[in-house]
Amino acid sequence: MSWLARIVRFLFWLLIVSWSVALLRRLVGWMLRKATTPEQGHEDADGAGAEQGSAQGGLAARRLVRDPICGMHVAEVLAVPLREGGELVHFCSSTCRDTYVSGSQQRMAANG
Repeated sequence: MSWLARIVRFLFWLLIVSWSVALLRRLVGWMLRKATTPEQGHEDADGAGAEQGSAQGGLAARRLVRDPICGMHVAEVLAVPLREGGELVHFCSSTCRDTYVSGSQQRMAANG
């Protein structure tokens, strides 16, 4: 009978641990979503309310851009932008941005 009690106790703790992990994942997911949502109640430059700004901010937060150096996909709001020759290029870090800038300078020196 003791082996049956051990199995029941194991299943009980397995259930408790799995529920705890699921609850922790939901809590962390909620905290991350809360941290990435734009602030509500702010006014845009053209006087539009928070409704339009939050809708645009939500779309920008979901848009992924690709780093041309390492190929990593990054959320547009978290990316490091660089405007070069009328083109906006996004990077995952300042290191990749600096590599891109130094590489373009080397290409210009070689071409000209």
